[in-house]
Amino acid sequence: MIQETEWIAYVNGEYVSQSEAKLSIFDHGVLYGDGVFDAFCAWNRQIFKLDQHIDRLFKSLNVFQIDMPLSKEDLKKIVIEVAQRNKENNQYFKCMVTRGVGPRPLLSPIGCKPSVVVFSRPYLWLSAKGSALENGVKARISNMRAIPAQCMDHKSKNLNYAHFVLIKIEALSAGADEAIILDLDGFVNEGPGYNVFVVNGDKLFTPSSSEGILAGITRETVFEIAKQQGLEAIEARISPYDIYNADELFFSSTAGAIIPVVEVDGRRVASGIPGPITKRIYELYFEMLEKGVYGTLF
Repeated sequence: MIQETEWIAYVNGEYVSQSEAKLSIFDHGVLYGDGVFDAFCAWNRQIFKLDQHIDRLFKSLNVFQIDMPLSKEDLKKIVIEVAQRNKENNQYFKCMVTRGVGPRPLLSPIGCKPSVVVFSRPYLWLSAKGSALENGVKARISNMRAIPAQCMDHKSKNLNYAHFVLIKIEALSAGADEAIILDLDGFVNEGPGYNVFVVNGDKLFTPSSSEGILAGITRETVFEIAKQQGLEAIEARISPYDIYNADELFFSSTAGAIIPVVEVDGRRVASGIPGPITKRIYELYFEMLEKGVYGTLF
């Protein structure tokens, strides 16, 4: 029996309590990390850029050749239903579609029936709420390099995050909060689940979307805010030298939105406190959420 206070998830056609939500041990998502996902948020009962997130999910499905059993409109209705059932004004969502269960627990995708999961939780902060904007986070440039786009393009959000988990463990073990990942040529690629921005003067620099980085929707929103503020946002190759000598440095992510970085590899970023442009972008981003810009009401 579902308790009134328990959060609800959608799993393969049913709305169930999250404590009872299950996938088969023979699901390809469990066996091989074979599936895709998208993550997004709601603020003040408005789901931010929901259509864009669903579009991105379907692009990932197309790349992975998974036959989604639902239409975009069907999935949108499910997300809204999950949001309504969970009631909280500010929520973090994840939609997952795996290749599902096949006739035999082997690598072959033939005969698999896809699984669809949608859940939400209270809004998640990459770092403790409020503390990141006030104090910033410490980062480490990882010794592990990004998987090249020739092998796996990160524009498709897939369930195999083992590489990112190991990079996160490495950063935490070194006393850092987060990690910055370089490509095989030694230039900045992304973080494990977020994009990277360098601020110098009134210009923002971030790795190019053509380099196989996460096509972040929060990243896209930073570009919009920068343009409104008369700041130039430039896609460029960024080296560790550029990171160490930045005026400001921040990450963008669905979880926590804009996260100032104040130290990298033991080197302070400028004054060692979150900078004014980073703070302004953070404030304007949450102003968009507060006002329901690009919002879908639930």
